[in-house]
Amino acid sequence: MTGSAGVGSVLLVTNPLSGHGRGQAAGAVAAARMRARGVRVDELSGTSAAESVRLVRDRLTGDDVPDVVVCAGGDGLVCITLQALAGTGVPLGLVPGGTGNDLARELGVPQDDPISAADIVLGGTIRTIDLGAAEVADPGSGSIESGSGAMGFGIPGPITFATVAGTGLDARVTLRANRMRFPKGRLRYTFAALAELTGRLTVPYRLELSGVPGQSVHSVIETEAVMVAVGNTRTYGGGMLVCPDALVDDGLLEVSVVGAMSRPEMVRLLPALASGKRLDHPAISQYRAATVELSAPGAPVTADGEPVGMLPTTFRALPGALPVLVP
Repeated sequence: MTGSAGVGSVLLVTNPLSGHGRGQAAGAVAAARMRARGVRVDELSGTSAAESVRLVRDRLTGDDVPDVVVCAGGDGLVCITLQALAGTGVPLGLVPGGTGNDLARELGVPQDDPISAADIVLGGTIRTIDLGAAEVADPGSGSIESGSGAMGFGIPGPITFATVAGTGLDARVTLRANRMRFPKGRLRYTFAALAELTGRLTVPYRLELSGVPGQSVHSVIETEAVMVAVGNTRTYGGGMLVCPDALVDDGLLEVSVVGAMSRPEMVRLLPALASGKRLDHPAISQYRAATVELSAPGAPVTADGEPVGMLPTTFRALPGALPVLVP
């Protein structure tokens, strides 16, 4: 790498829909900052998730590979970019501009400050983190409505994710929130949750955990649950602490099971979840594993807030899969 702080060229990925336009605005400020420091910035914005994946992949397999790929947007845009970026060895830079920005929050990249974020891209430290992969058993089963595109971005194979994969109620809440235009910010998730609570809450889940620390055999859990979240990071939805003990570089995924509870109990938990507090309830349990096989009837799956498909799905930790620039 050459140029300012070792970075000579940047591929800046944007999405006009990220954060209702905030991502594109943050990207423009960051691009101006990087160009002012002598860095070449090439901008890319696909008309669909699948096109964005293809365009990024083309740049990373051509003769002019950028030193860093920068996402100016939220976790959804990062997830889209990861489908082309993961495993290439090219570092990821973050300019937060989405609704949740949970990966940036986890890694200490400042929000609402694109100039500082650009400076981290040019002079930060490279940290290697894990990713997760979600592979739907039958990609053609069921359908999910989403404001961000088709299930799995319309591309074959497992979906790579950086933060949390949700199944059940939380996936339905995320998908509903994605379709909402009011209110903005994290309140959308609270409103979406209240709406989803009017439907069926619990479904019978089957979890098969392997690569569990201290165990040489698979663990099988069958239980009625409201939702099961599989986390590479601790939070989703703009700071909701759903996988409180997840570590982004331990080679494992954290599995949070919210067991059967009444609607009033769920309503009481929502404010604590929305405010980022650790949930304390006897129906909530956590597990850690390298591979998680989940099945439940009619349960949708999201990853980084994006639609993946329906259960059954296998989730795998991908240790050390991504270099990312951090403060």
